[in-house]
Amino acid sequence: MYYVVTIFWYLFSLLPLRIHYVLSDFIYLILYKVIGYRIKVVRENLEASFPEKTMHELRQIERRFYHRLCDYFVETVKMKTMSRKEIRRRMVFKGTELVNECVNEGQSCAVYLGHTFNWEWITSLPLWVTEKAHCGQLYHALENSTFDRLFLNLRQRWGAECIALVDILRKTIEYKQKQQPTVFGYIGDQVPHWNNIHHWCQFLNHDTPVMTGTERIAIKNRQALFFLQVKQIKRGYYEATFRLMTRMPQMLKEYEATDIYFQMLEENIRQQPELWLWSHNRWKRTREEFNERFQVINGKVVPKEGME
Repeated sequence: MYYVVTIFWYLFSLLPLRIHYVLSDFIYLILYKVIGYRIKVVRENLEASFPEKTMHELRQIERRFYHRLCDYFVETVKMKTMSRKEIRRRMVFKGTELVNECVNEGQSCAVYLGHTFNWEWITSLPLWVTEKAHCGQLYHALENSTFDRLFLNLRQRWGAECIALVDILRKTIEYKQKQQPTVFGYIGDQVPHWNNIHHWCQFLNHDTPVMTGTERIAIKNRQALFFLQVKQIKRGYYEATFRLMTRMPQMLKEYEATDIYFQMLEENIRQQPELWLWSHNRWKRTREEFNERFQVINGKVVPKEGME
């Protein structure tokens, strides 16, 4: 099945991107106008995140989001056969001199990302930074084994290693022992499991449980922390700018780096809100439910008695 899907994916990817965008416009009509894919979640998220906006403004963001979501689908397909020249023309990185400076001095970098379109194209980063850096990104396996294998190949196409969540700490320590500077990307705006909730912050007008693993890894390995700010220049063209958060995360207060990340991510989202993935239920876990069901003992989250 993997080879069948790959062949069709490859053949379709050969079409010019302008044809892909025609298809994207058609998918938009089906997904948004006919099916209304996850429209309730999108509307609830937008209305709660931007209470200051009018309903007309929210609907404009909503429509633009579905256009960008459909573009994401076809742009990801196109990745299969895009040349290095084309991806560099369409996905431009700025501020890489700061990353190269860290790497040249032997310091690894942890880069905070968000689900901002098109995050798949960000895997082309190895084409922009010094060859001394080993690039990679945290990878969550897909449930479908065929598409999991396909996306692994896509995301590693330009030399960035995909690393499973359970392996990330071991990998960072291994590369540190080898004195190999790394530049690893972490998408930190995902919903943590209940037993991984150690911190909450205000994010887009919500009391939000957040993942803190990136901060802990950066502190343990003395890595420079960056935020990658993404904006769309025009359809099919993106610009990603490295913003240095700190080169000494160990000097910050506990969870301060995580708080800074979510502040910067919110700033990025507010600039072009249609670029963020509004269709996932980011706020399905509440502090009230957490306090009712769980307790923290010696730094570990465990169920309260009778709540297993």
